[in-house]
Amino acid sequence: MKAAVIHAFGGLLNIEEMPVKEPGENQILVKVISCGVCHTDLHACEGDWPVKANLPLIPGHEAIGYVAALGSGVNTVKEGDIVGVPWLFSACGCCDYCITGWETLCEAQQNGGYSVNGGFAEYVIADARYVAHFPSNINFTEMAPIICAGVTVYKGLKETDTKPGEWVAISGIGGLGHLAVQYAKAMGLHVAAIDVADDKLELAKKLGAEITVNARQQDPGKFLKKETGGMHGVLVTAVSPIAFSQGLSALRRKGTIALNGLPPGSFDLPIFETVLNRYTVRGSIVGTRKDMQEAIAFAVDGKVKANVHAAKLEDINSVFYDMKKGEIDGRMVLEIAAP
Repeated sequence: MKAAVIHAFGGLLNIEEMPVKEPGENQILVKVISCGVCHTDLHACEGDWPVKANLPLIPGHEAIGYVAALGSGVNTVKEGDIVGVPWLFSACGCCDYCITGWETLCEAQQNGGYSVNGGFAEYVIADARYVAHFPSNINFTEMAPIICAGVTVYKGLKETDTKPGEWVAISGIGGLGHLAVQYAKAMGLHVAAIDVADDKLELAKKLGAEITVNARQQDPGKFLKKETGGMHGVLVTAVSPIAFSQGLSALRRKGTIALNGLPPGSFDLPIFETVLNRYTVRGSIVGTRKDMQEAIAFAVDGKVKANVHAAKLEDINSVFYDMKKGEIDGRMVLEIAAP
């Protein structure tokens, strides 16, 4: 099979011929149709996270395609089913986190395109117990980002504890944020969008945001508190530390801020204001299998649609180059085979 392989951190990916592996116990072989490109893939190849990816590596954790073969013990899918191969490749299934529905916190988890080979290839091995399930007649390219970007912001919104009719701010209207606006609207929330680019704020308006604020031009916290009394929840998808401080300042009393973005560094947490106002600060990492199926259901129903741009597998280095420069609007998806 053809695959994009990284051999050294910071280097280019090579398009190579690799053997197609046989699925083992509880595993399936998936013929990849499309695979989204996530910033995490770039981090994996750059080696700039504290926990390094295993090299050589085939990145990619937004792969979607057809089940091509079954390993022993598989009874939850059949050949020809459409599945997604996500970031959470597998977990132990028996620790405190796994048995309480928090498998994304399992310390023994394996991650697609990071600790195990992923979907930048014509075929990928998956654990049948952890794949996403899709109906027939879907748009593979549009659905691929839902199994990472979609479920990540959907879970993040749930972590803000906001309820229908309440206000949530989405900070950063990029590949994650443009989906977060749509999920928030579908969940019955009032949405404020924060960014530093007018074109992204205009996109947020088109997607349903009632209020937009350019953080370069005015203080988001002061503006949003004046307009609404403050946010019940804030979801930060931006990759600038200042966005986290700005998001916190936009909260009303008893508000919750959920953190999706992963910039280097830290931000100051004002202890007095946090205690006095009963703020809650939460990290939120992707989502569980249940979260993933809920996120997919919104997309299948047409309530959420990723803004995607297609590329070929051979274009991956150019895609990463544009990603580094911040020149990608929405999500890039590698179209690897025809449906």
